[in-house]
Amino acid sequence: MRALVIEDEQKMGDYIRKGLSENGFQVDLARDGLQGRAMALDSDYDVLVLDVMLPGIDGFAVLHGVRAAKAVPVLMLTAKDEVDDRVKGLQAGADDYLQKPFAFSELLARLHALLRRGKLQETTQFQLAGLRLDLVARKVLRDGQRLDLTAKEFALLTLLMRRTGQVLSRTLLAEQVWGMNFDSETNVVEVAVRRLRSKIDDPFETRLLHTVRGMGYVLEDRGG
Repeated sequence: MRALVIEDEQKMGDYIRKGLSENGFQVDLARDGLQGRAMALDSDYDVLVLDVMLPGIDGFAVLHGVRAAKAVPVLMLTAKDEVDDRVKGLQAGADDYLQKPFAFSELLARLHALLRRGKLQETTQFQLAGLRLDLVARKVLRDGQRLDLTAKEFALLTLLMRRTGQVLSRTLLAEQVWGMNFDSETNVVEVAVRRLRSKIDDPFETRLLHTVRGMGYVLEDRGG
């Protein structure tokens, strides 16, 4: 799951990014309204965490710009305990509102609730043959057996399952899962794929994660 956090307070922004990353999100962070709006419009995110008070343009202006183009769920953050402020955000198209200071567990629960709503509900669970992944419960099973994956392995498998049948390059995997520009000298992708395969394939009869030489990796059921 990809999240964009638009928060100008460095400590708060880093706190949210760290917490979400530890819970399986790939997180981008913008420090002002103009940058945040541009990033939200240029890339596809599963959810936005948007502060109201921002330099450049405020959170309401960001929200208006995003809502004109996309239906991505938006959770707004505010330090103000004002009903009018919350109403303004909800009327502008925010999906939920959270007042600072807050417990991270509540932020996470609210984001998961947003991801369960509406059209996104269909995309929180994936299945291929006996392999099942639940984004909200953060659970992976194969043939009814629960698999213990690290956060990066879970993110890698999520991307592969979202694009079942498509060959994904090492460059794409590095960018989407690790948020890094591809370096031909690193083997981080190969190591992660090997470890993921040892958990989702090796103990089972049918192999689902395949290497396509010179191109990348694909998750598909080839029947053997």
